[in-house]
Amino acid sequence: MFCSLSGQTPEDPVISTKSGHLFERRLIEKYIENTGKCPVTSESLALDDLISVKTSQTVKPRPVQATSIPGMLALFQNEWDALMLETYTLKQHLETVRQELSHALYQHDAACRVIARLIKERDSARASLANAQADISATAAAAPSAMEVEEAGITKEIIKKMTTTSQKLSKTRKKRAIPDGHATAEQIASYDNKGSHPIHAASKPGILCVDIDTKDQDLIATGGVDGAAMLFNKSTGKVVGTLAGHKKKVTSVLFHPERQVLLTSSADKTARIWAQSGGEYATAAQILCHKGEVTSTTLHATGDYFVTSSLDNTWGFHDISTGACLVQKVDEEVQKGFTSAMFHPDGLILATGTGDSRIRIWDIKAQQNVATFDGHEAAVEAISFSENGYYMASGDGKAIKLWDLRKLKNFQTIAVPATCVSFDDSAQFLAAGHGDSLTVYNTKSWDVVKCFESAHGAAVTDCAWSQNANYLATTSMDRTLKLFAQ
Repeated sequence: MFCSLSGQTPEDPVISTKSGHLFERRLIEKYIENTGKCPVTSESLALDDLISVKTSQTVKPRPVQATSIPGMLALFQNEWDALMLETYTLKQHLETVRQELSHALYQHDAACRVIARLIKERDSARASLANAQADISATAAAAPSAMEVEEAGITKEIIKKMTTTSQKLSKTRKKRAIPDGHATAEQIASYDNKGSHPIHAASKPGILCVDIDTKDQDLIATGGVDGAAMLFNKSTGKVVGTLAGHKKKVTSVLFHPERQVLLTSSADKTARIWAQSGGEYATAAQILCHKGEVTSTTLHATGDYFVTSSLDNTWGFHDISTGACLVQKVDEEVQKGFTSAMFHPDGLILATGTGDSRIRIWDIKAQQNVATFDGHEAAVEAISFSENGYYMASGDGKAIKLWDLRKLKNFQTIAVPATCVSFDDSAQFLAAGHGDSLTVYNTKSWDVVKCFESAHGAAVTDCAWSQNANYLATTSMDRTLKLFAQ
């Protein structure tokens, strides 16, 4: 007897009381559950209509192929051949799927590159449009200002404001103590490189200037040979803003201590005032009064005015709110232009370094030269005033010189070429870059506190202290911004 469904001898046979056909129990039960009918007659059939058949437990006979060794070998060979054929088919399907996946991934990657390029071009176009609009408005605003330079001048109201600020600051500086939490010489001696960040374009390598925002000690600004100023977050280690607009290298960057404003100067003969709007900096005004490279910017103690110096032998005094040039002073005694400039902390005198190795001191109220410091043997590349207002440091390609402003004389010379000098805010330490190294000096004894030998892979260009000297930022022609701290 054979199962009407499978055609095999059933192990647990049952008979339909309606049709009399024999079935394997497990097969017919599943069929009834699914259809409720007899598979042979298509009549309605229920599980109650099935009757078990009692059979003897006989040994199931072997198939003919398994009754001899040659037959079994032939059976195994047929099964092996079928398995190999199935495996080959599966491999073909797998290879086809792999090719389709590879093609899909390549198309996805190409699409991502196209999207990224389009986004970059869109952002570049937006930035160019914003800068062009700002330049047009700045140029229109600057045109009448340039004509009225001599007429505007430094008014009595401005002089009164600067004098009041100077008197107030002078009194506080005489009694000023070292700030709480300020780094000690022992702590600075333990400083080490805590980060190296190549944040400017590699096509035009080199970072020329750096400044740290006093409002947010994690925010650092740098200016590069690529013509861009970058805003870098120390905590995240990422660039948070790119200020593009200058057509040549950026020679100085300077944060405003109270406002969301940044000043930059450039070899394209302009300076810019960048104001923050909507979380990003954009050009608020453009300084166009110079005819040569603008080498530096320095902010007055009032925070309302700033000075730009240029290789065209002039320095300009500007209103930071409007960008208007109030005074542009020509120094006929200078032969190679102004290479650097720095306001005294009290704001009544201005120091300018020249390309012919001198430092010219100006009375800012009268716009008159009141002193000249000779002694350098090369162009004065950097100037820095101590916070107490008593000392001034200057550096050239051969030496660092320290000047006593009360006696108007040089009292210390360090025979080390300096591309940058910077006092910390307590006037205890002076950082100076020379070659690819950076040295920190103690201003009491002028001993070396720490020397970062081979700090960079190329010449150090600028350095800046954080508040309380908790870390030191340096830039270099090797295109990196480096941070030194404990």
